[in-house]
Amino acid sequence: MDFNQMEAYRENNRLEAKLATGGLPHSIWETYSAFANSYGGVILLGVEELPDHTLRVQGLLNPQELVEEFLSQLNNPAVVSINLLKEEDIQIVHTERGNLVAIFVPQAEQDQRPVYIGGNLRRGSYRRSGDGDYHCTQAELNAMLGSRSH
Repeated sequence: MDFNQMEAYRENNRLEAKLATGGLPHSIWETYSAFANSYGGVILLGVEELPDHTLRVQGLLNPQELVEEFLSQLNNPAVVSINLLKEEDIQIVHTERGNLVAIFVPQAEQDQRPVYIGGNLRRGSYRRSGDGDYHCTQAELNAMLGSRSH
């Protein structure tokens, strides 16, 4: 991914942009769950989606502060059921237009799914479809739970 050519990208089933100029967006956890339960993906903080669906780096004043806040919440089971990330999965990227944070969320292993938020497996499990995050249906939850190894 060329972060200096952001206008060439669009949100899709593996890419989500969040402006995050007001701090860590709460919706980041829905996207984290959706990517983990689907095919994995990249969450970009400090990037906005324009009305024509192109992406533009807006930049972050203090990206390290956002990373620290994200990490502290990522390890809180009341926020998210599991931390799937390694240190190298979170990067502060310096671009011509400003700094952004790239979070590379891997697909969860079968026995880790569903990844859910808010301590609620039924209401906090999401899946990715196109450029959106959607609640998992009961059938999807049953399929994930049924495929766990015991």
